Amino acid sequence: MASNMRLFFLIVLIVFSSFSNYSFSENTISNNKAEKETAFDAGKLIIGHVLDAYEWKIAELGDTYLYIPLPVILYYDGNWHLFLSSKFQKYESYKGFGIAKDGPKKGKIIRVLGDGVTEDPKAGTLIDLSITKVVFSIFINSILLCIIFISIAKAYKRRGSSQAPSGLQSFIEPIIQFVTVDIAKSAIGEEKYERFVPYLLTLFFFIFFNNLMGLIPFFPGGANVTGNIAVTFTLAFFTFIVTQILSNKGHWQHIFNTPGVPVFLKIPIPLMPIIELIGLFIKPFVLMVRLFANITAGHMIIKGFLSLIFVLGSVATVMGVAISPITLIFLIFMNFLELLVAFIQSYIFTFFSAMFFGMAVPDEHH
Repeated sequence: MASNMRLFFLIVLIVFSSFSNYSFSENTISNNKAEKETAFDAGKLIIGHVLDAYEWKIAELGDTYLYIPLPVILYYDGNWHLFLSSKFQKYESYKGFGIAKDGPKKGKIIRVLGDGVTEDPKAGTLIDLSITKVVFSIFINSILLCIIFISIAKAYKRRGSSQAPSGLQSFIEPIIQFVTVDIAKSAIGEEKYERFVPYLLTLFFFIFFNNLMGLIPFFPGGANVTGNIAVTFTLAFFTFIVTQILSNKGHWQHIFNTPGVPVFLKIPIPLMPIIELIGLFIKPFVLMVRLFANITAGHMIIKGFLSLIFVLGSVATVMGVAISPITLIFLIFMNFLELLVAFIQSYIFTFFSAMFFGMAVPDEHH
């Protein structure tokens, strides 16, 4: 039901955006000064929120904005270049580097010519290890998670296992039991689940906590961490590696010599082994795309409804005022829905990872 509602609201947002006539470019400058002062760029707000950035915007202040500059770390032509992203605000380019305005590398740091805009066609390989908004948010959220769980561990050590949990313990302990019993034990099996539990707990709480932090509209929340394809790729890649490393010989037997499959599907044309090998990569790919698409769609829908007030208000003030109560009701509903989705997506990613682990350690008699 939650997925159907999200799909409905996303369709409404797309239809609305198709009529809004606002550019999705972050660097478009209107030739009409009056239009520049009054028009609200909904696309800039929505796309700018879901994409990564080299700075963290805190608040808009007229034509300028308050932001936190982040470290830019580049390796080019045998040399390291370290500076803050605020240099790109002060100068169009810095040390021969600039941010691409358009093209396939739009929003990325490139090597530029003397004009500070045009990409250098003769530039060598540029390795970008910068601390972007998503990376900085992961650092903050990981530190907060460590603080939370260290305090819970100290509370367990102090109170002992005989006393009933209280405070934060009473909230976290049922979730730990849920992941351990209802996910790991049920999907992997009673005899083999324990060695996978630490990874599954880490995976679940990392996704869940980042999902929750993404719903907070002010710093240090609001970053689209689990809606970033690089993050979901990394999580899916970890699941893939753990699956292969901790698998047993029965896992590989099912791939290269699947029991119960006719010989003509394995020899001379190894149809089933090819399908099974492709399946090894399809499984983590589906994990990656599912989490990325659902979280990104949620962020876009919320920002889209928020933009509706300002878009209609730029046409006529009375329209903006009239639509505000309805929009706020939808925003409240969507935020509560996103709380549910934050948990569901954490559960789905963790549960499917546990299923893959269970398939990788089949019993001998299977």
